[in-house]
Parts: sequence; C-alpha cells; structure tokens
Amino acid sequence: MERRGAAGSAGDRNWRAGARLAVTCAMLFCAMALLVDWDAGTLTSPRALLWLTVSAVVGFVLLPPRVSAGPGRLVVRTPWRRHVVHTDALTTVRQYAGVSSHLVLRDVHGHRAELDPRVLIANPLIWHELDTGVRRSMERGTLLQGAALLDRLGHRIDDETVREVLRASGLPH
Repeated sequence: MERRGAAGSAGDRNWRAGARLAVTCAMLFCAMALLVDWDAGTLTSPRALLWLTVSAVVGFVLLPPRVSAGPGRLVVRTPWRRHVVHTDALTTVRQYAGVSSHLVLRDVHGHRAELDPRVLIANPLIWHELDTGVRRSMERGTLLQGAALLDRLGHRIDDETVREVLRASGLPH
C-alpha cells in the first residue's frame, strides 16, 4: 500500500526496497574488496578505510531518488538535493530515452525535477497528484509542451493498474 504522510503527500512505496538494494550492493562490494585485499596480503588500515569510503560512495550513487507528491507539488529527493516542482504551474514535460528513461518537469518558477516514469506507474497516488496538477496547468494555459506525453503515460498507468487489479482478483487478463 502507498504511504500518505502527515501533510497528505503520497510517497513512493518501492523506495525502501530500492534503498535496501543499494545498501546491500554497497556492503557486498565492501566485503568483496576487503576479502580480495586480505587474500592478497595487502590489506592495511588505510586500505580498509579506502574500501569503506568507496563502498559508501557506491551506496550513495545507487540510492534511488525519493519521490513524493502532494497537492500542487512533486518532490524528488536525492542524497544531495531536493527538487520541488509546482505541478499546477508546469510549463514543459519531456521524456528522455537512453540508458534510463526519465521525465523532466519544469514549472513557471524555473524549478526542475527529474524522475523515472516507472515510479509513477508503480505509485498511482503519486500519479494522481501529478495528473491533477497537470490538469490545472492546462486550465491555466501554462503547460506548453508535454500534454500528449502525459496523456500516453496516463493510459499506460491505467492499463497497468487494471492488470494489477485483475491479477489480485484472480481474473484472467
């Protein structure tokens, strides 16, 4: 079940699993590096500290951004920054493909946030908050680019939600 915070914001229900995976990978990397260094007979205190530091950096790099949404806003937190866009004042929404597909949202205040569209697919409450804000942006005439992209994404999210409901109820899909 998705989580709603005290301020009524919807949070990414898969973030903890992603964070656990990042920490697990960093710990395995550390263990393997220390083990190889120890087996080679070259493990010293400074080298152990180096491997611990490199492992911590690996953990931070692998840590997924934490996405939440509330009325009129979408928040993407990384280990280093917090990006907030006003969804009811969006100007552009673009999707970039590549190694990892991501959406880039910009608002009239010059704020920018990037997120993986799979977060929206996996979290219908976050999608609902974003969609509500997008509709307000369209009503106000601020959304100049990306309405068709969001419409396609909305259909994809609706299809996935229907599949999940059918799967949970045991009906063929």
